[in-house]
Amino acid sequence: MSEKVLMKGNEAIAEAAIRSGCRYYLGYPITPQTEVAAYMAKKMPKIGGVFMQAESEISAVNMVYGVAATGKRCMTSSSSPGISLKCEGLSYLAACDLPSVVVNVQRGGPGLGGIQPSQSDYFQATKGSGHGDFRMIVLAPSSVQEMADLTSLAFDLADKYRMTSMVLADGTIGQMMEPVELKDDMHETHYDKPWACTGTKMEREHNIINSLILKPEILEQLNLDRYEKYKVVEENEPRYEEFMMEDADICIVAFGIASRVSKSAIVEARKQGIKVGLIRPITLWPFPEEPIRIAADKVKSFISVELSMGQLIYDVKLASQCKKPVYLCSRVGGMITSPDYVLKKIIEVNNLGGASV
Repeated sequence: MSEKVLMKGNEAIAEAAIRSGCRYYLGYPITPQTEVAAYMAKKMPKIGGVFMQAESEISAVNMVYGVAATGKRCMTSSSSPGISLKCEGLSYLAACDLPSVVVNVQRGGPGLGGIQPSQSDYFQATKGSGHGDFRMIVLAPSSVQEMADLTSLAFDLADKYRMTSMVLADGTIGQMMEPVELKDDMHETHYDKPWACTGTKMEREHNIINSLILKPEILEQLNLDRYEKYKVVEENEPRYEEFMMEDADICIVAFGIASRVSKSAIVEARKQGIKVGLIRPITLWPFPEEPIRIAADKVKSFISVELSMGQLIYDVKLASQCKKPVYLCSRVGGMITSPDYVLKKIIEVNNLGGASV
């Protein structure tokens, strides 16, 4: 059974996590994701779960490390500066192949920046979320419904591949309210975890969770094996949405709130005779390269619409193999792009010869 309720995006994340079997929330409050922690503080004690407000973001992510080592479903959440503090812990989680879920509801930066929405943590999430060679699965919701659905998916993918999944949202989606359909049990699959540290009762060999590997040949092999796993993720888990791409001359690539704004601009542009479409990455890693590669043989240009100085644009260029020009349309510092702003860029690119009217 399921129910439909009106919720904030942050609340939808928390409720979906609970319904997906998460019983350990370990975090620290920071705007604009504080509602996640507040919701968990209220709900977890009522269902026999654990809510722990750590003394810092660093403590919180290391508590996640401890719980994940037991095989229990756990999560933490924060916003941009807080995620920066968690990055060492994310590397430790990756080194030990521990499944966990991390939520980042982004705010403007760098530094403390501001509390308004941003997408400027794209590089951090997909390229450099800690030291060493590792990856995280990164999911980018564009609605409150997807805040719930992708949180549930994040737990399943984390368990399936024994790695961290990050839900990378922006402050707008975290704070906005929309109807959400919630299933009674959003957990899809049970995963055996024979590697977990759960106590042996002297009936099996000890499991050891450790990221310190002093023999270089062993550390090299562990990294090689891990990247074989990542190849499987890249083959099986890319997710994306296409919108009006059938006859598009211009392809917009955008995620999160920027993709919703772009859809409105696309509808208006088509009224003016400009053929525009959208490819929305749902997984930022693994990045959905194939649809962009296919589009590069059909369209005349790309526009990367994002709330950053230009980060997603580099993956668009790589995926399109630079076959067609890629233009940037962005707002930063907590400013949210508007349909008119995107439409203006579409018309500009069209006039440059990016499409035929």
